[in-house]
Amino acid sequence: MEFLFILFFSCFFLLLYMIKEAFSNRVIYTEFLFPEFPKSFGEVKIFFISDIHRRSISEKIISQVKGQADIVIIGGDLMEKGVSFEKVKANLAKLKQIGPVFFVWGNNDYEIDYHQLDAILLENNVKILDNTSAIFESAEGEKFFLMGIDDMNHRRDRLDLALSEAEKDSFKILVSHNPRITVKILPEHRIHLVLSGHTHGGQIHVFGYSPYEKGKVKKLKQTTVLISNGYGTTHLPMRLGAKSETHLITLKNG
Repeated sequence: MEFLFILFFSCFFLLLYMIKEAFSNRVIYTEFLFPEFPKSFGEVKIFFISDIHRRSISEKIISQVKGQADIVIIGGDLMEKGVSFEKVKANLAKLKQIGPVFFVWGNNDYEIDYHQLDAILLENNVKILDNTSAIFESAEGEKFFLMGIDDMNHRRDRLDLALSEAEKDSFKILVSHNPRITVKILPEHRIHLVLSGHTHGGQIHVFGYSPYEKGKVKKLKQTTVLISNGYGTTHLPMRLGAKSETHLITLKNG
């Protein structure tokens, strides 16, 4: 009887801990130094948030990064089936307090009327990077390109189109909801950094095991990739060993 009592309370507190991990409001600060990054920009700061799903973005996150980031990037899965468009509008309004917002499509964004989501993004002046790129130019005329591809799960990704809009030898950042895009990247593409999510860092690790590894920065032969644990969850609002996170990324020459 005593064993069952201990087991029950152990499971209960584990459940509470997993819910707490799922609703964490963390900002991970990461600095990237690239010798190819244009010096005239000084430093560029990006607030990156992926896999929001059903969550409402906390004011704590907004107040922590407001005034610190130059741009905001949503790395896909802004919503999913069952999420109201009113919640999406509220989340976008919060993110716009930080800076100009860019967006790439995730697989769950296509579970709903994505035409309506597209319209809401445009109404809120969110730049959609769907196999396209945006150019940033310093006062001295140096440039870097922010590229984004459409969702890989729905086979809508066209890396070739995104690359066609960027100058060959320029500094390039690629945003892809799915980190699997790295298998399509070649060294000659000269993509310096990839920002992605999708995996939720495995979301729940049992004895350290999960189908996906925890979010991290990986240096590959062809590029460097940041894989985020993401902000929200899918299915059950619980996490274990893969705490919710957002990112404030600093890019510098070095």
